[in-house]
Amino acid sequence: MLYSIARAIIRPIIFLLYRPKIDGYENFPLEGKTIIFSNHLSLMDPILIGCILPRQVFFMAKMELFRFPIFSWLLKKLGAFPVKRGTADLSAIKHSLQVLKEDKVFGIFPEGTRNKEGQVKTFSHGVAAIAHKSKAQTVPIAIIGKYEIFKPMKIKIGKPLDFNKYYIRKSSTELLEEITLEMEEALKDLLNSADVA
Repeated sequence: MLYSIARAIIRPIIFLLYRPKIDGYENFPLEGKTIIFSNHLSLMDPILIGCILPRQVFFMAKMELFRFPIFSWLLKKLGAFPVKRGTADLSAIKHSLQVLKEDKVFGIFPEGTRNKEGQVKTFSHGVAAIAHKSKAQTVPIAIIGKYEIFKPMKIKIGKPLDFNKYYIRKSSTELLEEITLEMEEALKDLLNSADVA
């Protein structure tokens, strides 16, 4: 309820200020368990993505953002949940899998921190493990721009990745590395295609 109200208020403001141009909107699944992963430029990223996509996104966010009780309450009401960065946070992983079990959308920035350099940093294996365990549709999203007022941001939504070849194999470090590399390459390709578009 709160998410719908907040989105209805914030969405027109975001579209006025940042004029997002969306490419590949048809690639986003309108139903079923879905993972979205994106590069991370700013704290505005989850707000921008949430305003663009037609389904609520449950974002994994760094624990530090939940330090203050009122802000923590608000984040949780909007669907965000905490993760301890730099560790194998089993609680956050379980929460992610529960979101997907309920056929919802789980969102993550797998670089682990904001990156304004434009180059995709190495992903952790966590999102690969979640993708393999859940067998969810996994969709890359590229965010391009500098969040300058009245200068359009560009968002490219890629096609869901075909992970069927991984689902028939047992989880292992090697397998998770393969999935991770494919996700990294998919995001790099989106960003590179935006550069030449």
